[in-house]
Amino acid sequence: MLSDKVKELIKKSRIVSFTTWQGKYSAPVIDIFQKADDEGRYLSDQELQQLQNLTPELEESLAQAKLLRDRASDLIAKAREKVLATYPNITEPGGGLYPPMRAEACWRDFWHFLRCISYGIAGGSVDYTSQEGLNYMEQLYQELEVPLDAMVLGLENLKFYSLQEFDLAKRHDLEPYFDQLIKQLKQFMSGVN
Repeated sequence: MLSDKVKELIKKSRIVSFTTWQGKYSAPVIDIFQKADDEGRYLSDQELQQLQNLTPELEESLAQAKLLRDRASDLIAKAREKVLATYPNITEPGGGLYPPMRAEACWRDFWHFLRCISYGIAGGSVDYTSQEGLNYMEQLYQELEVPLDAMVLGLENLKFYSLQEFDLAKRHDLEPYFDQLIKQLKQFMSGVN
């Protein structure tokens, strides 16, 4: 059973903020992203099409985000395999992802990490994170004693496997979107905000 404090932290732990996008994109564009984030889901085909109609210059970025969305399950499975191979006892009694519901929450976080990264890519903006939301997420992870080394490893592998989906030239352009979140998670480990 989750404590009231944990439930409150979960509500406030928002990875994404579109406030810095306000001078860059129109309100209807930001609203599409905000609605998807509020509902905790990837952008739909319909939303991607709406965004392309509103911002034709984002065509390639939107296609990249769609590819990541469509490959999310496979990419997350590969990252999960790396975490389990590196920390073979992590899901066993005494491990950081035991009992099974803790492991499921971790894999679900990988899904959300990739979802949030896909927003940044779709919007062509590396500045997609919310410092306030990530501060709450750090508190949540401390409260739940989340194994941060495993989470960072998972995120680094999400980056690795995601970038494999693109040609070499594109990988370099897409790296900063992943690095933005990896850097934030690494700061959780050092206790630096």
